[in-house]
Amino acid sequence: MARHGGRRGWYGKVVGAALGVTLVAAGASVWAAQAGAAGGGPSKAAASATPAGQVKAVDVSIVHASDRGPRGVNITIDDGPDPRWTPQVLDVLREYGVKATFCMVGTQAQAHPDLVKRVVAEGHRLCDHSVSHDTTMDKQSEAYQKQQVLDAERMITEASGGVRPMYYRAPGGAFTPYSRTLAASRGMRPLGWNVDTKDFERPGTDAIVATVQREVANGPTLLFHDAGGDRSQTVEALRRVLPWLKDQGYAFGFPVR
Repeated sequence: MARHGGRRGWYGKVVGAALGVTLVAAGASVWAAQAGAAGGGPSKAAASATPAGQVKAVDVSIVHASDRGPRGVNITIDDGPDPRWTPQVLDVLREYGVKATFCMVGTQAQAHPDLVKRVVAEGHRLCDHSVSHDTTMDKQSEAYQKQQVLDAERMITEASGGVRPMYYRAPGGAFTPYSRTLAASRGMRPLGWNVDTKDFERPGTDAIVATVQREVANGPTLLFHDAGGDRSQTVEALRRVLPWLKDQGYAFGFPVR
């Protein structure tokens, strides 16, 4: 899992101080209660989706595997939701009958709850991708990491109408032992990737498709983006990649929990 660079907080480097104080206070008390119940350590127990008020700890290790087995692939979509591009991505996924995992930035989820609800209604899964997409998270204090993880969890859950994120993906892959343990204690499996399509750099639709075709043998979890700029290349690449993967005998699934 190569690390993304040069994208510190393109939604804003840090959420405003007032937001951070109020949301951390709300999230920290919930986390503290859960951490105490879990004994403060990582759990190896698998967990299924639970109601918003209930949390079941999951494995702390970074997952890549698909629940569809050796020929499974996981489509993951980062950085949204975005009012222009997320609906187009959802339309393509629906056209080909594919379910994906949407790794949402907290401020984006809060701004576009209708899209979060649509993602859930169409059978996709939610993933916490921090509040402000700070790719230097692993160099920040534990208090800051806690705010980014827990506040985003709350924002996404509220925007969805009560459906909690099932995974946590650190911006740019900037995981720490602390953030992984915190996320796992909240029932969010740390989520990595195997194939970075580089669609964020807008290399051209052909290049995105070629990357998937060349690298899918490296592992099942594919990384795309639905926000952060013009994602027309991503939409068109998905339109080509999804049927190609089916033709190659791959089955679409979700990251294991």
